[in-house]
Amino acid sequence: MTDNDNIIEKGSGYNSGSSDGGSQNQVAIYKRPIGRLKGMYYHPLTQVVLLGFVCFMGPGLFNALNGLGAGGQVDSTTSANANAAHYSTFAAGAFFSGSVNNKLGSRLTLLLGTTGYSLYIGAFLAMNIHPHAGAFVIAAGAILGICAGFLWTAQGSLMLAYATEGQKGKFIGIFWAVFNLGAVVGASVSLGQNFHSQANSVGNGTYIGFLVLTLIGIIIPMSMADPEKMIRTDGTKVTTSRHPSWKTQLYGLWVTLLTDPMVILLFPMFLASNWFYTWQFNDYNSALFNVRARSLNDLVYWLSQIVGSIAIGALLDQPAISRRARAFSGWTVLLLMVFIVHIWAFFYQKQYTRASIPSDAVKIDIFDHGYGGRIMLYIFCGLLDAMWQTTAYWIMGAMSNDPAKLAHFTGFYKSIQSAGAAGAWRADGVKTPFMNMFISTWVLLVAGLVFALPIVHMRVKNHTDLQDETLMRMDDSGLIHDVSGVTGNAVREKA
Repeated sequence: MTDNDNIIEKGSGYNSGSSDGGSQNQVAIYKRPIGRLKGMYYHPLTQVVLLGFVCFMGPGLFNALNGLGAGGQVDSTTSANANAAHYSTFAAGAFFSGSVNNKLGSRLTLLLGTTGYSLYIGAFLAMNIHPHAGAFVIAAGAILGICAGFLWTAQGSLMLAYATEGQKGKFIGIFWAVFNLGAVVGASVSLGQNFHSQANSVGNGTYIGFLVLTLIGIIIPMSMADPEKMIRTDGTKVTTSRHPSWKTQLYGLWVTLLTDPMVILLFPMFLASNWFYTWQFNDYNSALFNVRARSLNDLVYWLSQIVGSIAIGALLDQPAISRRARAFSGWTVLLLMVFIVHIWAFFYQKQYTRASIPSDAVKIDIFDHGYGGRIMLYIFCGLLDAMWQTTAYWIMGAMSNDPAKLAHFTGFYKSIQSAGAAGAWRADGVKTPFMNMFISTWVLLVAGLVFALPIVHMRVKNHTDLQDETLMRMDDSGLIHDVSGVTGNAVREKA
């Protein structure tokens, strides 16, 4: 059956399912695959869940390892320097990874991206066996940065493109929940391995368990559906990259910035989005708690992320209010959460410094007085993290439905985010005072929201028009066609 046989009508709004109305640009509507198994497999939500499992087995377990503080080690220096190397190469590579994704295709880009996580976790296992393998861990972190740029750019492009405009919050929330199940499983493995331990580092079994799971994750991308065959739930076809020359792809990167310069206002929000991990993981969890308490803290942190992502996703997709009103509501929730978490945390942070906690100190255990309040703070840190990341993705998704443009947006996001993380981890590696790390985290989060407010006001519309989709109207030679020349057939052919 040809594509023409599958078209059942034209004239739907380009906006791809927005509950707030759409533009009058013509677009083809396709029949969705029929049959229980085929229909389920090619359902956009199924593919987003599979995408979540790709990240479950890679970044999810990476997060579980980092969430233990110091990568599960006693001394946080090697972990901090490995993370600095990781996020430095991540920042450099991710800026251009949108072009790589659009050239190679999302599934191959995902496959390349998953490989670095096994190497990284294997490096920590090697250091547990050979204590002087710190240089190997740092090198593995640098290689992982390149791989992570590929993975997260492909992930963001597919996740945001498969949803209709009225589903983006839901799809982001579901992805984030599945992805964080990886960290939950990893933290559960660590807790089970270390529950009867009061030491300050984890055993080889924890690293081996993580390593096996990341190796399984490498095969998942090739089991996913070809994006060219994907049809959204409203019948619109997902546009996919045409794999033009590298020159055209790099030109597309420039066109994205030139035609949508307001995305730069999101850069402070991107910068802050991984900065806070350093204080939370190393300067709070690792600094204050023994390995049993750290493992339990890690578990509830990632469980709370599942709740936070689904909750904020439901708000951002609330059909009873306009998309612009949802954007402002999400922004307000983030502002409240930032101040709740950091006012609370300030009262704990002022009680200790680096000098007051030597490496051989007896640290807080789960049965100690005062542990309850501290683990509750960690739960709220997890909620804030999930809400921040979900809202950032949602704002980008509100700016475009084109996977090629979204690949560049998510590339910018992961690049700037990683640059911030590299700076934060390096600052921790050179023993910046805990209070300085904490205050910088708080200030950057507030600044990110302040800079994001104009883009929420001026750039988030109740629907996305074809005139906003410059890359969708650009041909293989780099020529950008006028909106009036892009009919429903043209959009279909481009897809």
